[in-house]
Amino acid sequence: MTDALQQQFLSTYEADIIAWATEQARLLREGQFAQLDIAHLIEEIEDVGKRERHEFASCMAVLLAHLLKWQYQPARQSTSWQRTIKEQRNAIALCIKETPSLKTSFDDSDWWAGVWSDAVARAAEKTGLDVFPETCVWSTAAILDSAWLPTN
Repeated sequence: MTDALQQQFLSTYEADIIAWATEQARLLREGQFAQLDIAHLIEEIEDVGKRERHEFASCMAVLLAHLLKWQYQPARQSTSWQRTIKEQRNAIALCIKETPSLKTSFDDSDWWAGVWSDAVARAAEKTGLDVFPETCVWSTAAILDSAWLPTN
């Protein structure tokens, strides 16, 4: 790729990522591989995976935070909390259906630690409580079970 072509891609990429993506798709369809902006294509492909993993972790953290609130504030349990729990379970199931490799996150202790930490922070902020366990005490199967809610 020439320096001029690289500079054109860089300015298009930085100025209008949609125009850049459209151009990259056209070049791929036409088999003009030598003209592709490979460095930015790699970056964008990696970012897709990061966004998917982030969305998945966020859904899990929201679910866990609501399960914590459910368990530690039984007097405040509401249909709104139940609805959020159901919605997050559905979102997680959809993420796994659309991207089955996300399921491997459940086997990653570092992923769990980050998600749990986020969930505890969310629950503590909403409840004002500082009594939550340092690590998740529920099984993945229970967390994802549509009929299960924690008890105090």
